[in-house]
Amino acid sequence: MPKSSKKFRVTNRDPELNWVPDSEQKYAAIDIGSNGVRLLLSKVMTTGAHCVFAKESLVRMPIRLGADVFRHQAISPQKEEQLVSTLIAFSHLIKAYEPRDYRACATSAMREARNGASIAARIKEESQLNLEVIDGGVEAEMIFASHIAETLHPDRAYLYIDVGGGSTELTFFARSERLISRSFPIGSVRLLNRQVSQSVWDDMQAWVLKYRPVDIQLSAIGSGGNMNKILRLSSSKFDKPVSFTELNEIDAMLNSYNIEERIRVLHLRPDRADVIIHASKIFKSIMQWGEIDEIFVPQFGLADGLVHHMHDEYVKNQ
Repeated sequence: MPKSSKKFRVTNRDPELNWVPDSEQKYAAIDIGSNGVRLLLSKVMTTGAHCVFAKESLVRMPIRLGADVFRHQAISPQKEEQLVSTLIAFSHLIKAYEPRDYRACATSAMREARNGASIAARIKEESQLNLEVIDGGVEAEMIFASHIAETLHPDRAYLYIDVGGGSTELTFFARSERLISRSFPIGSVRLLNRQVSQSVWDDMQAWVLKYRPVDIQLSAIGSGGNMNKILRLSSSKFDKPVSFTELNEIDAMLNSYNIEERIRVLHLRPDRADVIIHASKIFKSIMQWGEIDEIFVPQFGLADGLVHHMHDEYVKNQ
């Protein structure tokens, strides 16, 4: 790709920065989750050791695959048609964007659906997109590719919490190193459908208590669309954490409204308004078990991790 002579004013990271990058690469990432399907178009601009990841466009379709899969273990014909049509449209957007590379990944709903493999094959045939159905471990690896460790305080420990519609991914970090990760089948859509047993909650609590560092201060890092919305409802500013006390207050406020009031008063999308209280419960429970007083919300997720991973591979190959 030829170098651009255009000057970029990068406002998402440094409002005073005005520079001509030595190189720029474009990437596309598709995240097929249990509560929605997302396409991220992102540009990576570099000058020497300085690198900026700029989100140019994020398209989301509210296709709740988990509503089918967690009840009937299969994606319904109606949801299949919606998904295939969406990915055909995404393939055209990717072609128009002309990225260096793209990656499309599906998580818990697709991997648990008994017709997931056949739908992935149909997507390949009709959209020409290679769809990977990844497990929780790979999902955690891709999120870790967002270079979380580079943003952490070197003398503290963190529990990364990514709450999706079908699963929750947990990763412990201490002194800027990843210690251990695990995926649990607890998600906002599963809770909405009353499909999480007490034994699963107990399993997640026991894991947090077992691996929680006890000799170092522990904070949380939150990820997922629901946590991003909770951040916007809080008094926290950019790069500042939300306290456990305020998270409790926001949770109480959310639960004081019915779903129609959450849509009308809080301006939540219908497919967010019904699951956000369940996601909030997951974050609250984990922070309480870990005795965590604050949670940082950097607002990145699987799609961001995919972009970082693709760019890391590009740099490695150079």
